Amino acid sequence: MPDFETIETDATVAACNGGGGAMGHPRVYLNLIPAGRIECPYCSRTFVNPRLTAHGAGPAIGAAVPPEDQAREERRGG
Repeated sequence: MPDFETIETDATVAACNGGGGAMGHPRVYLNLIPAGRIECPYCSRTFVNPRLTAHGAGPAIGAAVPPEDQAREERRGG
């Protein structure tokens, strides 16, 4: 079984759609606070923010609503 993808980011909220275009999954927003890492509940990709994990927090599971300006930009297709 292949390892799941790990994606490093400087963000505190990561968006995941499975990366497979039409074969992906619904876009979800994952909150990296307070643990600094989060696993997508659909595809098991792991998003990591090294600045946050430096504080020694463990893994967490959760989702977040995108900031309004980010959501507006995505609705416009940008």
